[in-house]
Amino acid sequence: MPYRPSPLSVVLALALPLAGCSPNPNAQSYAVEEAPLAKISGDLAGGKTTSVSVTRAYIARIKTYDGALHAVIAVAPDALDQAAASDKRRKEGKVLGPMDGVPVLLKDNIDAVGMPTTAGSFALAENLPARDSEVARRLRAAGAVILGKANTSQWAGLRTTSGFNGSTVGGSPKNPYDLTRSPAGSSSGPGIAAAASLAAATVGTDTTGSIISPSSYNGVVGIRPTVALISRRGIVPVSLTQDTSGPMARSVTDTAMMLSVLAGSDAGDPASKDADAHKADYVKSLDAGSLKGKRLGVLRGTRDYSEATRVPFDKALEVLKAQGAELVEIPEGVLQDISQEDRIVLLYDFKEDIAAYLATTSPDKVKTRTLADLIAFNKSDPRESSHDQDLFDAAEATAGRQDQAYIDNMAAAKRMVQADGLDKALKDYNVSALVALTRGPPEPIVPDNTGGGHPIAQHDKGATPPSTSQIAALAGYPDLTVPMGLLDGLPVGISFMGPPWSEPMLLAYGYAYEQASHARVPPQAYKKAAAK
Repeated sequence: MPYRPSPLSVVLALALPLAGCSPNPNAQSYAVEEAPLAKISGDLAGGKTTSVSVTRAYIARIKTYDGALHAVIAVAPDALDQAAASDKRRKEGKVLGPMDGVPVLLKDNIDAVGMPTTAGSFALAENLPARDSEVARRLRAAGAVILGKANTSQWAGLRTTSGFNGSTVGGSPKNPYDLTRSPAGSSSGPGIAAAASLAAATVGTDTTGSIISPSSYNGVVGIRPTVALISRRGIVPVSLTQDTSGPMARSVTDTAMMLSVLAGSDAGDPASKDADAHKADYVKSLDAGSLKGKRLGVLRGTRDYSEATRVPFDKALEVLKAQGAELVEIPEGVLQDISQEDRIVLLYDFKEDIAAYLATTSPDKVKTRTLADLIAFNKSDPRESSHDQDLFDAAEATAGRQDQAYIDNMAAAKRMVQADGLDKALKDYNVSALVALTRGPPEPIVPDNTGGGHPIAQHDKGATPPSTSQIAALAGYPDLTVPMGLLDGLPVGISFMGPPWSEPMLLAYGYAYEQASHARVPPQAYKKAAAK
């Protein structure tokens, strides 16, 4: 009979890596707070520090600050060994590239050998992958230190429309600017960790805004790339129609450095076959003068747009104009509320895609093999049973992707977000990209099981303003968010959206805005909480 750990033993197993990697107080320190990834890379190359020193510094910050934040589920037990191997390579003149020795955190729905991939659920507490995801493989090939796993909204947010901040495994994550405020989901842990300097950068995943919203709420840069520019192999899915991973970091340059490593084709994800033809060295595309003479479409009336958020948004637009951009107002009716169409897509896709992922896990360790098994597990396990699972139930009731209702909905939804949506705005108004408010300031954390705010909750069509992150996600188009300062002490962001494979252009525009505005303000509240 296979070993079945008690709830306590699972918690201890996930927590022990934090204790096992305790920093050596006698080691040379390195100041990682707010240190750009690019600077760390340069300091490693210049012999000013070592990967072991940098990695110890991040582990120390996790131990000091994460108790209040709940951003990190586990530190990799071999993190310092990875760092030491990087230092050895560097000493021998065998450096693998700019990312060699740089510590990064992965959202805990991304497979990395040596740590369980839980997706925030105890159903996957023993899900130890035998093979790295393509994301982890590429990072390791570039020499990066996989520092650990970051918290997530359970199942990337597709369990319930009722309030569920975070996960049963990782706890309730908190916004580092105000611990009573939401860090958003589902890449809450990566967003917090990037903002609070718990890693040089992080990797999140996005199905319908799950990189974009946490990046905005936590005051960092995040990009949701064109679908399948980055392979999805080895990532717990929601919908392979929309799923992608992407980097989250404190600057556009750091985000571009990460994307340069992550992008590319992978036979394990057939949808990524065109990625190699479109990937680039994204750092080389960054140009502080890139906005000069460019026409940008301005979207208003979107989610969270109000008289209050208009003020920082208009200020950001003035920065764009000062850098030479020509701004064109796009009529509000061009984009629609597509949440109900997206709901159907995600429910149908999840049932099939999660079963396909579960089939790749060890049957000795992961007993849940289907969505129906997960539903039963949640009902029977006391750690899971207190949370609703209305989205699980709705997905289980779907009839499969061959159902005509799904086929018709998909065709209509794609038309609304592409030909009649983003494509129309770009073409009819002769603009190279679209800009919009990403999100308003972070909202207060609501108690679990109280509902409200889920992007695919059922409501009347058109009852909510269109969400640009949701529209870009369903279209499969890239979306970049960059901090544009604080509103009432809380972060807000500006989004740059464009056609497929336009990441170099969007990153260049975002970089030009960032360098002209210097709008990001680092968080402080989390440090005050740790000092109490």
